[in-house]
Amino acid sequence: MKFDTEKFGVIEFEQDRIFDFVLPILGFDELQKYILLDPSKDSLFKWLQSVEDPTLAFPVISVAALDFDYSIDLNDDVVNNLEITNTDSVLVMNITSIPQDNPRGTTINLLAPIIFNLDNQKAGQIVLSGSGYDISYPMFKKS
Repeated sequence: MKFDTEKFGVIEFEQDRIFDFVLPILGFDELQKYILLDPSKDSLFKWLQSVEDPTLAFPVISVAALDFDYSIDLNDDVVNNLEITNTDSVLVMNITSIPQDNPRGTTINLLAPIIFNLDNQKAGQIVLSGSGYDISYPMFKKS
């Protein structure tokens, strides 16, 4: 399958790489199909590209790859909606905001992670209400 994106040009991918967002990304309820792109193998960042809107791509990161104290509990509704049966098949990613003029000002949305079930390609964004996590946590410490 080929798709012409604004950020990456024409990308080619297999149908089975598309994630179905049964729990939509906040503010983008009408878009449910995304793929994870890894344009640079050396980068911690990936891109979550909509395959319904060629202009929409979110930079995402797995906080597990960083030295952060971050843990989440998935409630039964999330587990049921994503049909999670194997915790080893769960991938947690967080949307980042990378200022073009100051990459060291990058922030991570820890409050609303994206949960991927790698077994069935279902995904969704959840809000960790009452967790104390920040929507714009600084990725880099100020020097």
